[in-house]
Amino acid sequence: MDFNTVSPEIDESHKSGETPDQLVFRLAQQKAFAVAKTHSGLVIASDQVATLKGEILGKPHTHENAIKQLEQSSGNSVTFFTSLALLNTNTNKIQTIVEITKVVFRVLSAEQIENYLQKERPYNCAGSFKSEALGITLFERIEGSDPNALIGLPLIQLIKMLENEGIDILQV
Repeated sequence: MDFNTVSPEIDESHKSGETPDQLVFRLAQQKAFAVAKTHSGLVIASDQVATLKGEILGKPHTHENAIKQLEQSSGNSVTFFTSLALLNTNTNKIQTIVEITKVVFRVLSAEQIENYLQKERPYNCAGSFKSEALGITLFERIEGSDPNALIGLPLIQLIKMLENEGIDILQV
């Protein structure tokens, strides 16, 4: 399948009273409709938020913030809410889901956290890690129905959505 990657310009701020799953659901839809203004066909959009003890973990942006996030996550569970929206611009039909993945962190020493951050520098990643790389070493286990959701795109659900649009990935 041919595709283009587009970064839509939308306001991603959290609205008062909005739960993490409501936030990512709304943002995926907003991203899809924003892209549809300039692109036609099928538009795939997603968003992700991580929470620790009910609080949203943003992207750390700095080394110091990443240390704090990983110290807080050490020995605890972090829940990821990953949304996926598929918009058919020809029919204006949108399918949207939220996939929940729970990551249980190992107990991490200050040295392990520092070594990890020096190697990967995941300062633009929610939760301060990249599970598709060395971040996996920080985990005790992952609980969820789609391992791809943790890296931001629930592929199992995407395949189902594409099938709903008459596209069989194995036939493309």
